[in-house]
Amino acid sequence: MHALTGFSLVSLLSFGYLSWDWAKPSLVADGPGEAGEQPSAAPSQPPHIIFILTDDQGYHDVGYHGSDIETPTLDRLAAEGVKLENYYIQPICTPSRSQLLTGRYQIHTGLQHSIIRPRQPNCLPLDQVTLPQKLQEAGYSTHMVGKWHLGFYRKECLPTRRGFDTFLGSLTGNVDYYTYDNCDGPGVCGFDLHEGESVAWGLSGQYSTMLYAQRASRILASHNPQQPLFLYVAFQAVHTPLQSPREYLYRYRTMGNVARRKYAAMVTCMDEAVRNITWALKRYGFYNNSVIIFSSDNGGQTFSGGSNWPLRGRKGTYWEGGVRGLGFVHSPLLKRKRRTSRALVHITDWYPTLVGLAGGTASAADGLDGYDVWPAISEGRASPRTEILHNIDPLYNHARHGSLEGGFGIWNTAVQAAIRVGEWKLLTGDPGYGDWIPPQTLAAFPGSWWNLERMASVRQAVWLFNISADPYEREDLAGQRPDVVRTLLARLADYNRTAIPVRYPAENPRAHPDFNGGAWGPWASDEEEEEEEEVEGRSRSFSRGRRKKKCKICKLRSFFRKLNTRLMSHRI
Repeated sequence: MHALTGFSLVSLLSFGYLSWDWAKPSLVADGPGEAGEQPSAAPSQPPHIIFILTDDQGYHDVGYHGSDIETPTLDRLAAEGVKLENYYIQPICTPSRSQLLTGRYQIHTGLQHSIIRPRQPNCLPLDQVTLPQKLQEAGYSTHMVGKWHLGFYRKECLPTRRGFDTFLGSLTGNVDYYTYDNCDGPGVCGFDLHEGESVAWGLSGQYSTMLYAQRASRILASHNPQQPLFLYVAFQAVHTPLQSPREYLYRYRTMGNVARRKYAAMVTCMDEAVRNITWALKRYGFYNNSVIIFSSDNGGQTFSGGSNWPLRGRKGTYWEGGVRGLGFVHSPLLKRKRRTSRALVHITDWYPTLVGLAGGTASAADGLDGYDVWPAISEGRASPRTEILHNIDPLYNHARHGSLEGGFGIWNTAVQAAIRVGEWKLLTGDPGYGDWIPPQTLAAFPGSWWNLERMASVRQAVWLFNISADPYEREDLAGQRPDVVRTLLARLADYNRTAIPVRYPAENPRAHPDFNGGAWGPWASDEEEEEEEEVEGRSRSFSRGRRKKKCKICKLRSFFRKLNTRLMSHRI
């Protein structure tokens, strides 16, 4: 069978403990009538929704994009579903996850600058209704497995308080794949694997990709298929540290570049984990009434084995290599399958799309920035989305060559921002490292290689590209089309008028794992919680109807927090 091509006996044995069904033939069946397949039938209930999010997987790092990495499961699922080839995400972790769960741009959540650090008293705004909460209202059972990275300083910030019935995973941004230790600076280390709201010390030692696939399969095995299910699997893979079971490394032993070799092994291991989850969906009766969505969270980190070729840039940048996502939908419920969609889709669109599939409502009154794109995906209709605000970050280092005058008096081009309107994309300020980086297949790179595709000029603060005609951003048209530049600058100014203040507080020493039993977890005291609520209330202008306690030390903390916000931003 195709799905088993290239598998080694060692790989099967090592992964076999995930499910007693692992060795069954054709886990992703080749066609109707094969293992796990049943004739399609009109669903009598809302569909089961399985959302799989990978971490730092590059645009080039999937088989159907011509990669040197083996991803037979992803290739098969994408080929039989709808590939999203005009799909956008955010350039780093927290923003993508926040937009997925709120359906809002970063400027509307206060998270427009960087990620949420482990020691920051910050999390996904508590006043906003999350996607799993909306699905719970529609009668769904909701489960999360994997990486949270949306803040945890208060218990109210935890996944189980934000709409998930169960949670197994890590709260911070990157942990060891086996020990689950995470260091946020020298000597600031702690354990980070949680079961619900408790520290899961006993699960240490299991490779996270396998552990998360095993938990997803157990959820499916124990859940009644007659009740709609939302399963959010946010793999830690393939974020650093680059760690993989040895048997996956062996198949890439001929790769000269060590980072790329480890990275490739991690991607293939994750692909097999998705294969196991897909088989569980079929075995336990979910598949025929399910929608499987696969998405990356940001561009690949090119200096840690990832590749976004032929796109420009990398993770953390607003070039296409940082924001163009891997994405597809696989479902028996799709009306037009086995095709590639060029409809414009953004990660905020999943919120209204999935709420709509669940039979719920997500109206304009909810303040969403996303659109229901299911007709575009399932039926091939035009996307209701015509533009994307990639971001406006007022705290990022201002570009030396930008100015309000350079923005026609409309926009300060020193500010980092990026927007897509129709076929046009505009970038201002410092969009990040802008080289084109070919796949890293060599053991070492000579100096001439580094100069092969270097960005020619950095003495500018405005770029304009026709992304439809030039998806690789090689021809800057800002000088030729000042009319388009002016129009898009005006759109940035319009969006900025709706932005709320950036929430990027200084780190608090109380968060140190040594004060919390050696693990990362909620740490804010009642006094600190009340202070943070007061800050949130002032910055967002909503009243909670109760008085906040005030004290001299609270005012002092607030002063230094404001003072340090800009200083902290320059360390990112």
